[in-house]
Amino acid sequence: MKRNPENISGHLLARIEYLEESRRFMQNALEMVLPLGDFQQNIYKTTDPRQVLLEAEKRILRLLPFEAQAMYLVDEKTSDFEMAICEPTRFQHLIGPEVDFMIEKGFFAWALREKKGVTIVSKDHSRKYVLHVIANYARIRGMFIGLMPVRKQSIRDASLTVLSIILLNTANAIESLEFNALLQNQKRLLENTVKERTEKLVHSERKLRQLEKMEVIGTLAGGVAHDLNNILSGIVSYPELLLMKLPPDSDLRKPVQTIKKSGEKAATIVQDMLTMTRRGVAVKEVLNLNTTIREYLLSPEFQKMKSYHSKIEIHKELAADVLNLSGSPVHLSKTVMNLVSNAAEAQPDGGQITIKTENIYLDKWQSEKHGVKEGDYILLQVSDAGSGISSEDLQRIFEPFYTKKVMGRSGTGLGMAVVWGTVEDHGGYIDVHSVIGDGTTFQLYFPATREKRSDRRAGISVDSIKGKYESILIVDDVAEQREIASEMLKSLQYEVAAVASGEEAIQYIQEKPVDLLVLDMIMDPGIDGLETYKRIIDLRPGQKAVIASGFSETDNVKMAQQLGAGPYVKKPYLLEKIGKAVREELDK
Repeated sequence: MKRNPENISGHLLARIEYLEESRRFMQNALEMVLPLGDFQQNIYKTTDPRQVLLEAEKRILRLLPFEAQAMYLVDEKTSDFEMAICEPTRFQHLIGPEVDFMIEKGFFAWALREKKGVTIVSKDHSRKYVLHVIANYARIRGMFIGLMPVRKQSIRDASLTVLSIILLNTANAIESLEFNALLQNQKRLLENTVKERTEKLVHSERKLRQLEKMEVIGTLAGGVAHDLNNILSGIVSYPELLLMKLPPDSDLRKPVQTIKKSGEKAATIVQDMLTMTRRGVAVKEVLNLNTTIREYLLSPEFQKMKSYHSKIEIHKELAADVLNLSGSPVHLSKTVMNLVSNAAEAQPDGGQITIKTENIYLDKWQSEKHGVKEGDYILLQVSDAGSGISSEDLQRIFEPFYTKKVMGRSGTGLGMAVVWGTVEDHGGYIDVHSVIGDGTTFQLYFPATREKRSDRRAGISVDSIKGKYESILIVDDVAEQREIASEMLKSLQYEVAAVASGEEAIQYIQEKPVDLLVLDMIMDPGIDGLETYKRIIDLRPGQKAVIASGFSETDNVKMAQQLGAGPYVKKPYLLEKIGKAVREELDK
């Protein structure tokens, strides 16, 4: 039987309209929320949490008639709430001041406990807000605040439920972004570690093959050299006696001189063999590489090389403050001679050979890569602009008797083997860079020593850089560097303490202020020098500091100086340099 709508009471009609409106709302809400496919697709394309909030905001705008809405994110460093979005922006002045009120009055804790949106009356009782915490079961990611229209008194529970679904997915999406970023970072770290380990393994394998090859050849060459020396003593010595007895016009003088020269060439080869096979460098003394280079450039051997390569020019870039090393003068002189001879041979039409020395600090990563100890080194670099070395030849240049030079005039085939053996015996390593047509650069690294040469003159006066018993804290993760810097500064009349990390430095400063820090920029593990300085000046504004690093001046050094740090001192430490920097900063 059909009913006449006119018979239906007004109350029942209103009820039907309400249910129909609710049905449409739920249908629209479910169509928007439940699939969530486009939501997830959009948010997982980004790595920015703010973009996730924007995607969530689009859906909330379609769902709930807020006059304005804002989203906050938790700052991971400070744990404070930072506004990420406010739409429209002109309502910031209404929403922003309410946040502290909501937290202080416990409304935030209430919303967190309820796990849904809660309606809150503003501080001045003029407006209403909906507060919803953006969180999953793991952690709080932020919060949502919606400003209700002036005439809107309430929001139905179904709407708040849909809002909860959207914001739960938002929290999960932000969490996923962080996990994804963490995974990507770990992936990069792993890839870098694998790459570094592979390079180190390849380097070690090559070095092992070279050592094994040199060991076999060295054992053979050592025995041969011993026997040849006995034979050559007669070939070299007797021609000298014969020439003394022969008259100047004798026809035998020229053949005897030829025998003598041949014997001398053979003796040179034997000497190279003995040098190459000598392991451990039994005779060592403290010497200066600059002095070794200068002595070679004044030697008869260099003049003889110049007679074959008259168009060669030598350019020196010798660091005035180069550290000493403990080594064999004979081996090192021979090394310099062989490198210069090689560079000259690579430029038959003339050119420039650059000889350079420099103090270098090898950090943990560099030292592990090359299989040497971390610390101070002296770099000897010999460069030419010659023909270059092919990749095939580059693999074999340190093999004994492997040479493309003119035998007898400019090489014995043992020169680079002598260089390699000398560097190995001194605990260093070699880098070779060569480009066909552009030249070759040999870089030899020798461990430095703080010992003084026995014939070294007394050092310069240090009265101008002496301390007045000010307190200094050395911050460096390498024990040897702490000891060196401490001893230097103590000798200049400073009160010195030392710690191994930025964290220890901060704790020390909290308990006992100091006049000045000597702060290493790169420390591992823990916080670096820049972060250490930032935290210390929060505790002690105006704290004076000198920055130290084994690298060239970096952005971190400049940033620390912008924050108030003083001079930058490049490692390795030298008394005059560190003393001058400390005095300059303290007197500033």
